[in-house]
Amino acid sequence: MYTLSIAKRFRGPAESANGGYFAGSLAAHAGQTVTVRLLRPPPLEQPLEVCTLTDGTLAVMFAGERIATAQPARLAVNAPPAPQYFEAVEASRRYAGFQHHRFPTCFVCGTQRPRGDGMRIFAGALPERALVAAPWVPDASLDQGDGKVRPEFMSAALDCPGFYAVSADDRMMLLGEITAHVNRLAHVGERCTVIGWALESEGRKHGAGTAVFGEDGDLCASARALWIEPKPA
Repeated sequence: MYTLSIAKRFRGPAESANGGYFAGSLAAHAGQTVTVRLLRPPPLEQPLEVCTLTDGTLAVMFAGERIATAQPARLAVNAPPAPQYFEAVEASRRYAGFQHHRFPTCFVCGTQRPRGDGMRIFAGALPERALVAAPWVPDASLDQGDGKVRPEFMSAALDCPGFYAVSADDRMMLLGEITAHVNRLAHVGERCTVIGWALESEGRKHGAGTAVFGEDGDLCASARALWIEPKPA
């Protein structure tokens, strides 16, 4: 068992962790690709106990309650071709979060996070490609010490674009599950392109694919996520 704590900087909603960053933190500990299922919003600045079950599943506990699990997995998603970097720049001008943002201080996509603090990945629509896209140039605060981005930040980059791919009408959704796989770490200062696209949809459950491409167009990381609309009050 070990203890994990999510700093307030890495929030999604104001009082809980960004799901992609949280999942990436678990994957970094596991040292492999995992499917992370979120059962409760992961709290910030609190000791979270992570224990390994007999089947190899990681269970995350807080105050005696299981809030997440992580199981070894293989990612099954095929990313579409990457748009050009400047296509992503143009798409980001259409980012829905500029008009209205449910979580404006989100570490990944929040409009109130300054450069060098938030990741500022603003994925806007590319209608002709049926996806959303954003430019992303990792800053020095994401450096793992060798000029490359830490794995948990690669996972974080794969989170929010999926929401904007499946919630064009800005309906409320929360991340329920994500499987992220990193092929290579992006470099600090590299001009990356991040995309998201819709997969299957059934009732309140919506699947999304996301990917990060490097400056040369190579696939750095990809993910498959499940977004869930909360039940009506």
